[in-house]
Amino acid sequence: MKKLFTLPQLAVCAILVFTGFSAQAADVKGSADGGKGKVWLCIGCHSIPDYRTDYPIVYKVPMLGGQNGAYIATALAAYKKGERKHPTMRAIATSLSDQDMADIGEYYAAQTASSPNNSLK
Repeated sequence: MKKLFTLPQLAVCAILVFTGFSAQAADVKGSADGGKGKVWLCIGCHSIPDYRTDYPIVYKVPMLGGQNGAYIATALAAYKKGERKHPTMRAIATSLSDQDMADIGEYYAAQTASSPNNSLK
């Protein structure tokens, strides 16, 4: 039986594919203005000081204003992939594109911890 690819060839192909995905994700630049209209699902929980959820466990919901934009985008991506476990956040993150996540991150990064940072201005 003739092999289509050798193991080293498959490894090179895999590296090229994953490098392409990483480069694509790294090319996404967020926009605070672009995030304004995308945070409407976030404000229901993240705009309430000292808010706690009770499903699936009691969890203190953080205020997001002033948080690092890349951190927020990375956290949303982790929820989307199932690496972070919270059913509501996963459902929301699944509906977001990489651009949406970057925009939401930059929107919150442009806010401050004490501003009405979680409202649609």
